[in-house]
Amino acid sequence: MKALVPIELIEKKILVIRGEKVMLDADLAELYGVETKMLMRAIKRNIDRFPADFMIQLDKEEFENLRFHFGTSSQWGGRRYLPYVFTEQGVAMLSSVLNSERAVKVNIEIMRAFVKLREMIASHKGLAKRLDELEKKYDAQFKIVFDAIRQLMATPEPREKKIGFRVREKIARYGTSSR
Repeated sequence: MKALVPIELIEKKILVIRGEKVMLDADLAELYGVETKMLMRAIKRNIDRFPADFMIQLDKEEFENLRFHFGTSSQWGGRRYLPYVFTEQGVAMLSSVLNSERAVKVNIEIMRAFVKLREMIASHKGLAKRLDELEKKYDAQFKIVFDAIRQLMATPEPREKKIGFRVREKIARYGTSSR
């Protein structure tokens, strides 16, 4: 059976904010095929289904960081409020608020994406544990190999990119010349 929305697209829309895996209200509205304001209107009518750990409103600094991360685009224009993000439980609750066949099907695919992401994280932890066991088992001659593998497994730290350019000119020499 062909997926209504490719899982890769859903995975790209899952963000980590405040240590939680979440999805933006605008991204969810796009996946469900509704306008963001209609999605939020349905949620406001059923607000008791969305406690603080299901739905979080971003603060101004988080929103600016998000805009900076993705670059400014038409997606961010015209917002009158700070966006909301939904945790996995909040996304699951959305299917009960949106009573459409598409919402249910898309919700199933989003849940699969969250599960796949959780499995990938768990397998990474399992691999690290197995590597520790192997390292204890073998002597120091393989230490270099284990260190190299650990460096490959480590997530690279983002480097700050400097904005602008630097002009390098030769220094002009002033003064009297000897003749």
